[in-house]
This record gives sequence, C-alpha cells and structure tokens, in this order.
Amino acid sequence: MAAAAAGVSLALWPSAASVSSAASTTSANTGHAATHRGGTASVAFAGSLLAVDNEVVGPGFQRATGHSYTGRGGGSIGLAHDIAAGEITPGVFESVGAAPIRALEPRFTRWYVRFAASPLVLAYNPHTPYAAVFRNAAKGNGSLAAVFKAMARPGFLLGRTDPATDPQGQAFIMMVELAQRALHLPGAIVGQILGAGATTGTGGNLSQIFAETALDSHLEAGQLDAASAFLSQAVQLHLPYVRLPAAIDFGNPADARQYASASLVVPSTTGQKTTVHGAPLVIDVTTLHQPSATKADVAASNAFLAYQLSPTGRRDDAKEGFVLLPNTLFGSPGAVPASVRRELAHAR
Repeated sequence: MAAAAAGVSLALWPSAASVSSAASTTSANTGHAATHRGGTASVAFAGSLLAVDNEVVGPGFQRATGHSYTGRGGGSIGLAHDIAAGEITPGVFESVGAAPIRALEPRFTRWYVRFAASPLVLAYNPHTPYAAVFRNAAKGNGSLAAVFKAMARPGFLLGRTDPATDPQGQAFIMMVELAQRALHLPGAIVGQILGAGATTGTGGNLSQIFAETALDSHLEAGQLDAASAFLSQAVQLHLPYVRLPAAIDFGNPADARQYASASLVVPSTTGQKTTVHGAPLVIDVTTLHQPSATKADVAASNAFLAYQLSPTGRRDDAKEGFVLLPNTLFGSPGAVPASVRRELAHAR
C-alpha cells in the first residue's frame, strides 16, 4: 500500500517478516472443481484487503473458476521487501499505491492496474470517554477540530500503523499535518497527537504503532480510544468512524496536489532516511513472475486478477467500502496476461 511512498527504495524498507503479526495467511478449496483445475492463486495483499479478499473475493473466485486460493496480508512496503528478497513468492500482489509494485520492476512485473481507492477515516471506540466527541462529528453535529483536539490530550490512546512498512502509517501522519492546516489548529498539535519527531523520522509515540492486520482488533477490544483505518476496514468490521474531508482523507485522486503538500521523513533499519510526499491511497494490482510457479498456478493467478477486475469482483469491493475507480493500466501492455487484457477491454 503505498501511493504515499513513491521513491522509497527497497533498501530502506524493513522486512514484513520482522513484524510477524502483520501477516495473515488463509487458504480454501472448492472441492472437486478446484482439484480438477489444479492451480492455486497465491495472493499477497495490503492488510486492509484482508477481509474482502479472504472472505469475499477469494471464495467467489474459487466458486467461479474452480481454482484454489491462498492469501497473505501485511503492510504493502514490507510485503514488497519480502517478495524482492524471495522470502515469499506470491503470484499476485495487491498494494495500496503503486510504489511497492514499481520497486519490483522489471524483475517481477512490468505493469499494474489501478481499480479502487481507500480513503482514511478515524475509527473510534464507542465506549471511550471521548466517544461523544467522535460520535457528534460523525453525525455532523460536532466540530472535526474537536476530534483532533481530543486526540491531542494527554492519555489519549491512539493506534496507527508503522510508517516504515505501511503506506497507511505514512498517510495517517500526513493526514494529521493537513488537518492542522485545514482546521487552523495550533502547530504543536501534530506532535501532541503523534509524539515529537513523528514527521521528521526522529521519534514519535512508538506505543501507537500496531501491525495493520492487528490494529482493528485492539480497537474492538477497547485497548484504544481511536485508530487509523481505511473506510473499507471500518465498513467491513462495522466500526464506528468519522469521515474526513476529501482534501485530507487521501482518497480522491483529484486532490493529489493537495496531498503532495504534506511530507514526512521515513527512517530505516540501516540508518538511512528518505522523504516521502502524500499521494492518493489507491489500490493497485499485478501478477508477479515467479520462476518456481507451475503453469497451473500461473493460470490461477491470472484468473484471480481477471476476476478481481471483473464486474463481479468490483461489486464485491464496492459493497466492502472501497471507492471504485476506472480500471486503468500502467506500464507495458504487452506484458499483461491475455485474460487480464480481455477484462480491461470489456471495461471500456
């Protein structure tokens, strides 16, 4: 997941394996049909796609095609690092933003398709002492500025993901920057919410950092007052949430210039640092060249991506809270599998 991470080199990205709770693996089989086809689509996906892929799209793909499916979720940046290192060998990679995919070019792929956006929201615990502030803002009866002031209070328990491995973690920090300007809040409030040094890569409140696939469970368990979330996650998990204006939610490609006005410094385990600028949180997908993959598994991976981009797959995504964008191809058309090309042609 990392439209917000354009330009970050793999050398700067810690391995997703180092954050073991960030990954979730599942598999399923449709029985006789899957056995007959024999291929398995192994999909590595951004953690925000965990529920939709494992519970909706994956099973639907199996029923429709007879192929099998396995899924692994985690931070897009960390997953890209693990793919490049050969630690995982998925046939499909779904990322928030194109930067993790582009970092795998040209060895693993030379193209990707953008098909949806995933705006940020503020999910909150309905039993927190601050719930009324969030609830009123969600209903339009209260001030959004009051929400950010609540998050800045000492003792407020905020959860977010690691900006070193996850684009959501990067975008959340930049969202707070943009909110400070848009809502005319005191400049010090960014550090009060995130911890000193969060934007400069020299610190931040590390107790706020959770693996993407575990963050929501901490919120649901009442261990947090509020947490960063994608709209899709809040919808799928039935979490109460506050919508953010398009100018700061990173969900509208038309606001790309506004998002790019925010930035942060991301450190790495090697001691290097890089500056990243905000960009829309869009969902990009590609198939990956894996020399060890069987022909049946390659066919299954191609079929999964075609199904994901089909009207059925897109309807599933919309129901799960994703904002659909036109299927748009980036990169080399000649490298795109025929089944995916056909689906793109049908969408025109």
